[in-house]
Amino acid sequence: MRPRLVVDYGLAKRAALAELRSGRLARDDACDAHPYLLRAAKYHGEPTDKRCPVCRRERLTHVTYVYGDELGRYAGRVKATCELADMAREYGEFRVYVVEVCQGCAWNHLTVSYVLGHGGEPRGQRG
Repeated sequence: MRPRLVVDYGLAKRAALAELRSGRLARDDACDAHPYLLRAAKYHGEPTDKRCPVCRRERLTHVTYVYGDELGRYAGRVKATCELADMAREYGEFRVYVVEVCQGCAWNHLTVSYVLGHGGEPRGQRG
């Protein structure tokens, strides 16, 4: 399972935090996680060792979403990292998005996105 087309959003995160610290971005605008995202973090997220860069009290949680035409009804669902290898063997191509979430102050930011999949036709559609 080798990620392709990796996009790291670290620079955007640093810019958002700099705007927050300078006062150009209100905390309410930076810490605006949707209730569904907070619930996904609570019940399906994967804890990290990183502290929230805003409140510095809570540890961040990663929530991983998958999207792709081949996924059908599974597109847009939260998946555990351990499920991605099986998905990559089953589907030709899908995109993975990882969002960091603070369940304390509602900070959230997209951290990385990448493409997985075996690169061919979906397993169920081969002739």
